[in-house]
Amino acid sequence: MDKKKVSRYVVLGVLFFLPVIFLLFLYPATHNYTPLDIVNENVLDLDKFSSNTQEKILLKDHITVLGFLGTNPIDKVITASNLKELVYDKFKGFKKFQIVILMPRGTEDAVDNLKAEINKYEDLRFWYFVFAGSNDIQQVFYSLKSKTKLNSDLSSNNVFLVDKDLNQRGRLDDRTDNELEKNKPNYGLYSYDCIEVAEIKNKMSDDLRILFTEYRQKRKGEFNSDTRRANDLNKQDEEN
Repeated sequence: MDKKKVSRYVVLGVLFFLPVIFLLFLYPATHNYTPLDIVNENVLDLDKFSSNTQEKILLKDHITVLGFLGTNPIDKVITASNLKELVYDKFKGFKKFQIVILMPRGTEDAVDNLKAEINKYEDLRFWYFVFAGSNDIQQVFYSLKSKTKLNSDLSSNNVFLVDKDLNQRGRLDDRTDNELEKNKPNYGLYSYDCIEVAEIKNKMSDDLRILFTEYRQKRKGEFNSDTRRANDLNKQDEEN
């Protein structure tokens, strides 16, 4: 066999086996992932809120990014724009995904102005603004676990992940590898700052993908949600 034929068979062999090897590396990555922590239970649903759509907007049975833009939402245009470009545009095609922003009553016109600012090229079919009194907004916020307070105008740059069972998702241990090696004190991640682009692009995007993977496994009967919830909350109690 001449050298040209040998070289050709070697190239063909490499071209055949490389995709197979790549898939073998992908397989454990997609099946042996670490599910996203439950950091808090019983997030208050939105029964007291109204929307400008005919349907009732609720958190139950949805994967929700929950936010608060306050009495002057146009002042939060950077927060809203980052949320749209880095989260909504990326995940709007996923089943049961929604972004819900809690707004004080009387801000309906201001919301229309904000939507016009951030929605220049496409509709916001899975992005909802819901309205209620200030007390109702504060009650929902207080049902969330947060390191930051709601501003006096009922706004926040931080958004929260709420799953279909009204559990707040995040990270019980958000230390970097370097911090773990140095045995730094543990700290959690309960919300995501929309002003910090790197946090949204890296941490929040990864966490949403993990959450969607979990629900895909649940549909296939491959995930024990009751055990997962108990383990997460027990771990949190031990660390607190």
